[in-house]
Amino acid sequence: MHTLQAFVVVMGVSAAGKTSVARALAARLGVPWRDADDLHPPENVAKMAGGVPLSDDDRWPWLDAVGSALATAPGGMVMACSALRRAYRDRLRAQVPDVVFVHLDGPRELLAIRAAGRTGHYMPASLLPSQLATLEPLAVDERGVRISVEDTVEAIADEAAAWLRAAR
Repeated sequence: MHTLQAFVVVMGVSAAGKTSVARALAARLGVPWRDADDLHPPENVAKMAGGVPLSDDDRWPWLDAVGSALATAPGGMVMACSALRRAYRDRLRAQVPDVVFVHLDGPRELLAIRAAGRTGHYMPASLLPSQLATLEPLAVDERGVRISVEDTVEAIADEAAAWLRAAR
């Protein structure tokens, strides 16, 4: 394991594998990882659990908490965070200018199968269409990489780590 100081957000819609990939990528980089879902206030969790998509007003304080957690991580961190819109990523960049994004992307059908098969998570599969509608892929001027979720978690984490090392 080689430590690489990095601030990385593993982004994408629900059921893309953000948590699993973030955990594996952090191990490869030698930095801690965190799930942004743990930073949602109870009101946000209750809305999502009830099948109600979050509004931007719901997301801003949460994104500020995510950015603060990244910004105060000595030596770097990998954060699993949806970061669906450019404005959300800009909000994170305001606190962590060096943050890079690993966008986990895949076919709608695969994501739907994964979402339907998840247990023990408050995000219902019924919210996947609203997340896909909200998603704004990384723009060419954003530091990041798009990686397909059609491979194993290990292969995805390896690809992300290789990209990060090459991008330095």
